[in-house]
Amino acid sequence: MWREVQGCGDWEGMLEPAPHPVLRGEVARYGELVGACYKAFDLDPASRRYLNCKYGRERMLEEVGMGGAGYEVTRYIYAAADVSVPTMEPSTSGRGRWIGYVAVSTDEMSRRLGRRDVLVSFRGTVTPAEWMANLMSSLEAARLDPCDPRPDVKVESGFLSLYTSADKTCRFGGAGSCREQLLREVSRLVAAYSGGGEDVSVTLAGHSMGSALALLSAYDLAELGLNRAAPVTVFSFGGPRVGNAAFKARCDELGVKALRVTNVHDPITKLPGVFLNEATAGVLRPWRQSCYTHVGVELPLDFFKLLFVPVPERPNLSRKQFDFRMKQVPNGP
Repeated sequence: MWREVQGCGDWEGMLEPAPHPVLRGEVARYGELVGACYKAFDLDPASRRYLNCKYGRERMLEEVGMGGAGYEVTRYIYAAADVSVPTMEPSTSGRGRWIGYVAVSTDEMSRRLGRRDVLVSFRGTVTPAEWMANLMSSLEAARLDPCDPRPDVKVESGFLSLYTSADKTCRFGGAGSCREQLLREVSRLVAAYSGGGEDVSVTLAGHSMGSALALLSAYDLAELGLNRAAPVTVFSFGGPRVGNAAFKARCDELGVKALRVTNVHDPITKLPGVFLNEATAGVLRPWRQSCYTHVGVELPLDFFKLLFVPVPERPNLSRKQFDFRMKQVPNGP
C-alpha cells in the first residue's frame, strides 16, 4: 500500500478518525529524519564547520542517533539567501549554509517499503538571514517551468531566493544554488534506480521554512517531468503557505502530493497571508492572485496531547528544538 501512503488517493480514508497505523509510522519516520538536520547543524561561530553539518555524510545519521533509519546520505544540500540583514556582517548574511541532505533507502529498507525511496530532508529556520527570508511576504513569479514562464504562478519571494540563489564562494562544496544541487542529485538517483527496474518514490520532508523548500522542490521536479518516473510527495511539518492559488492549482495539475502535519497551536502555519489567503479569496476577488493558498491535505494535531522528547538546548538558539515522536499520550490523569 505504499502508493496510498505516498498520497496517490490524497490519503482518503487514512486520516480519520485517526491516522492509519502505517501512515502514522511513516510520518513519524520522516519527522525524525527532518529532526536529524537540527541535531547535525553547526551553529558555533568559533567552529571551522560553522553553518555546515557537524559530520561527514557517511556517518551523519549514525552520529545523531539514527544509524538504523535505513537510509544512506548521498549528498548534502546548501542554500544562500539573497537578502541583507542589517545587524550582520556582510560576509555572513548571504553565505551559503547547510540546509539539508539527499538520501536513499538501503536495500533492506527498500524491501520493507516496497520501493526505493529517494528522500530530501530540509531543516527549518535558524539563522538571521533565513528569518529575514521568511519575513519577505511579497509574491514573485516562480518561473521554474522550462517551457512556459507561467507569470501567474507565484511564490513567496524569500523562499524562492533561498531555493534559487547561489553562493559562488561557498567553501563547503555546495556548488550552485539549492535548486541546482537538488535537481542534479535527485535526477541521478531516480534514473539509476528506475532504470534498473525498481519502483521509486521521491519524498521531500521539511519543518517550517524547510517544508516550504520541500514544496518548491516538489513543484520544480514535477514541472521538469521527474514525477513521471517516480511519484513526488511532500511531508510538511509546521509549514507556512508558499504560493498563491495559481501555484496550488498547478501543483494539483502536476500531481504533486503534500501532507501537511500541523500543530493547531502553531501560528507559522497561518503565515504568510494572515488576511490574504484561501479563506478570503472569494470575498477579495480582485486580489485573488495575491492571496496565499495552502497546498495539499492537512493532518491537524494537538501537540499538547503528543509526547515530545526534548533535545538539549544548543548555544545561539533562541528556542528549544524538539525531536517529534508521533505517539499519543493517554488521555486522563
